[in-house]
Amino acid sequence: MSYDWLKVLHVLAVISWMAGLLYLPRLMVYHCGCAVGSESDATFKIMERRLLKGIMTPAMLVSLVSGGVLIWLGSWSVVDIWLALKLVGVLLLVVCHGVMHRHVVAFARAERNYSARYFRIFNEVPTLLMVVIVICVIVKPFG
Repeated sequence: MSYDWLKVLHVLAVISWMAGLLYLPRLMVYHCGCAVGSESDATFKIMERRLLKGIMTPAMLVSLVSGGVLIWLGSWSVVDIWLALKLVGVLLLVVCHGVMHRHVVAFARAERNYSARYFRIFNEVPTLLMVVIVICVIVKPFG
């Protein structure tokens, strides 16, 4: 596979992963507002599980693997500050993914540990990380 085609795969996977990272907390905002055991509750549980397991996790894995291969093939160095900062941003996105996974499991168990306000605020974290990552990739500050 050529380097350019690998970049295409990487960008498509990142877009899919980011879509989920931005949408899942929004689903949780609405999920907080419905009664436990209601029809809406059951629907949100299905939507959250399918989004996480069917789209987000596979997209994250493809993003991480293809990104790692791109770094290796491109002979990039983590000594480059822009790349190190980007990788920290990616690591934090993985942490966000893990936290969202925990929330999906909690909702599936009918546990409501956080408010809709928490999920509204949490929804902004992937957005901020995405901005940092894109700036690092395009502008390559400190590089």
